Amino acid sequence: MIDKLIATLFLSREVAHREHLKTDKYSDHMALNEFYDSILGITDKLVENYQGRHGVIANIPILTNDKPNLSIIKVLEYHMGLLERARHTAIDKDDAVLQAIIDEVVMVYLRTIYKLKQLK
Repeated sequence: MIDKLIATLFLSREVAHREHLKTDKYSDHMALNEFYDSILGITDKLVENYQGRHGVIANIPILTNDKPNLSIIKVLEYHMGLLERARHTAIDKDDAVLQAIIDEVVMVYLRTIYKLKQLK
């Protein structure tokens, strides 16, 4: 399950980067830039810490955007929901260190969603 969780983070980064390049709103451009930079670093942090405890994740699938007609806000909300629902299946709920990193991941999503919705 951790492989799909990581794949979802990679997909979010990819979708956000593409939206960043095509938006005509400066605030969205900057919020998405911050998201894809941040999510890449926090994903790396999650994977390295997970692998330190459990060993290498051998096969991370490549996902495609199955919600191409949704706004970037809706895509990020959808992906965040997937992550929140999968977190205790992918990582033991009592593993405080890895769960704390998942909390950081969710914070990146929430901060970006806030900026996209509220900062015009």
